[in-house]
Amino acid sequence: MLYPLKFKPILKERIWGGDRLKSLFNLEENNTGTPIGECWSLSAVEGSLSVVENGFLAGNNITELVEIYMGDLVGDSIYQKFGIEFPLLIKLIDTNEFLSVQVHPDDEMAKERHHAFGKSEFWYMIDSQDDSQIITGFNKKLTRKEYIASVKRGGLRSSLQYVDVNRDDFIYIPSRSLHSLGKGLFLVEIQQTSDVTYRVYDWDRVDAQGKGRELHLDLAADTIDFDADPLNLESLQIEEDKVQELTSNPYFEVNRLFLTQKLEREFLENDSFRLYICLDGKVELHTLNNDPVYLGTGETALIPASLPGVNLRPIDKAKVLEVLNPKPLI
Repeated sequence: MLYPLKFKPILKERIWGGDRLKSLFNLEENNTGTPIGECWSLSAVEGSLSVVENGFLAGNNITELVEIYMGDLVGDSIYQKFGIEFPLLIKLIDTNEFLSVQVHPDDEMAKERHHAFGKSEFWYMIDSQDDSQIITGFNKKLTRKEYIASVKRGGLRSSLQYVDVNRDDFIYIPSRSLHSLGKGLFLVEIQQTSDVTYRVYDWDRVDAQGKGRELHLDLAADTIDFDADPLNLESLQIEEDKVQELTSNPYFEVNRLFLTQKLEREFLENDSFRLYICLDGKVELHTLNNDPVYLGTGETALIPASLPGVNLRPIDKAKVLEVLNPKPLI
């Protein structure tokens, strides 16, 4: 019988990364001085496949599990649409500098250009500094021609929309939206399974060899939706022991749970896996005929679609995100 699955963290070095992920995963003794910017908590991206670390399925990667268990793991409608590719990528991100200003293609563009999925994403701020900001597009309407002219004359920075950000803020970023994360942020990113990014501007950074990272100006110009409305950073007053919906979009639904006592979640009406991401505190996941699975801060568990529900029991208090596919994807 399937059970709640935990996965080994996949750490990614990034030029803009910080030290929090090293501390969270006890890597200080092996510190090479290279900043770690991302932990891929659950990934089906080729070359970075997540591997189970608990129970009798330990050592199997996520793609192998979907191939074996199919709809019992992810849900029948999800398996029919995506096959053996798990549809979501979950990251923890730690920023010590601004990330590149970037944009991602939608599904149609990504399929045509890269034989891949597009990338829509969601950010939840676990922590921030007083001066932390994000970029949420342009500060005024630009045409494609005006945008290209701004890039060529080096004036893009003055055309960007900078937004102050605080702990527990969140934002949904559809594909084709220009965006960036600023410094001093620790967050969860929930996104489609895709690693396609077009960099527009990288703050004139260079590596140890004096080389800047590749930019993708032409691809980005053909991708940005210049008619899109501004992105909205949101916040929601925390309510204890309630299910608070943060986003429901064509790719996933995200709910927030601030737990002070046990909470039962039944899944009988939704043909989908569930993910639980512990943002703060500690929580035990109890499911039918299985041993409890413990989640600490920064850890993620996958609840297979075949399980009828889960009982979440915080150890003292816990802040948790719940992620699922909101409707059949056929």
